[in-house]
Amino acid sequence: MDYLKIDEVAAEWGISTRRLQILCAEGKIEGATRFGRAWMIPKDAKKPADGRTRAGRELQTNQQNTVIPFPRKTPFLYMTDLYNAPGCAEKAIAGLAKSPEAQAILSAELACARGEIDKVYESANYLLNKHTDFYSVLATGTLLAQCAIWKGDLNMWRRAKIHISEANAKDDREREIITLCICAVDSMLYDVKEFPDWFKIGCFELLHKDAFPAARVYYAQFLYAIGYALGAKTFEMQDVQGLSLMGLLPATIEPMISWAMADGAVISEIYLRLTCAVTYHYSKNDTQAVHHIDKALALALPDKLYGILAEYCRTIGPLIELRLKAIDENAWDEVNSLFKVYVVNWAKLNSSITGRQVIENLSKQNRDVAHLAAFKLSDADIAERMNMSVSGVKQAIRIIKERSGLERDDFAAIL
Repeated sequence: MDYLKIDEVAAEWGISTRRLQILCAEGKIEGATRFGRAWMIPKDAKKPADGRTRAGRELQTNQQNTVIPFPRKTPFLYMTDLYNAPGCAEKAIAGLAKSPEAQAILSAELACARGEIDKVYESANYLLNKHTDFYSVLATGTLLAQCAIWKGDLNMWRRAKIHISEANAKDDREREIITLCICAVDSMLYDVKEFPDWFKIGCFELLHKDAFPAARVYYAQFLYAIGYALGAKTFEMQDVQGLSLMGLLPATIEPMISWAMADGAVISEIYLRLTCAVTYHYSKNDTQAVHHIDKALALALPDKLYGILAEYCRTIGPLIELRLKAIDENAWDEVNSLFKVYVVNWAKLNSSITGRQVIENLSKQNRDVAHLAAFKLSDADIAERMNMSVSGVKQAIRIIKERSGLERDDFAAIL
């Protein structure tokens, strides 16, 4: 998208620069973006009606009553076929020129996938004042929640959930979409308690098919969170113990990956492959885990979707590091830099919400040891899985205890 400086647009529209700055700040210029202290305005932006005159007020009313429908019936635009090939981010964004609000949301979602959180925050704040479409309200709230995680901001997190909850649903389907969005936001912190019963069994028929690619991603993450809780014995299920469920999850997630490929939903495929890699890793099958990591990297690297990779460094960081360094060491440096920000603020927000102590100052190796210890594996089993000596595992356990203040039986709190 081509932008003009604010003084250029002011001269073209015959208004003062100050007046134009106010219009931008009030969100009345579609696509206007703030860079530092300066506003940049899309070259094709239209001059808004002057609400200080009678004619302007009438025109504003007509404009507000003209709703441009969303291009897909889902708030997760980046998890649809709008972004259908690696490296097509700018093309996908440009393709929504006739729907400026959807264009701004897709741009912000892809920026979030890249880890460009300040840009996402600017866009989310701009979009908060926009209520022209039901799905855009939900998308904005979800973006704000993602910003809250990256910034560790509890108030922002609460504001995001309120914004989603207040979306004006017209029917049961839209009310279920609101429920999905709230649960998707909660699942970012491994909180899956509030998912509705229909979702827990993988039934998405209450959703529009445009939302299926995103629903699969959150369903896979829901299953992983349950598998983790069972393995850590913080959740009970009849006749299921330890890591047995985790070993079964790939059989459910693998078909979802194929559906994402068939749908042309690249972002969904990346998330599903990385989630599947996590389940393989904890099922002692790093060969398959690496296969999915390599596939995910091939999809993510053309558009530098480093933010998604950084999220998964909490669980499979050593494997991502190993595979990414072999392809592009500079890319790994950027992912690792983002991870250091993400993990600290994720832990901060999680602790604020749950009241649990979440430890972020562990090495990647020690975090993996903590995960496996939380699954009640013995030191010998952990040593075998991690290619460490038993004495090395014992030393790691001591370090984890000292830094967390937790006993081994409570390591599940480290996540």
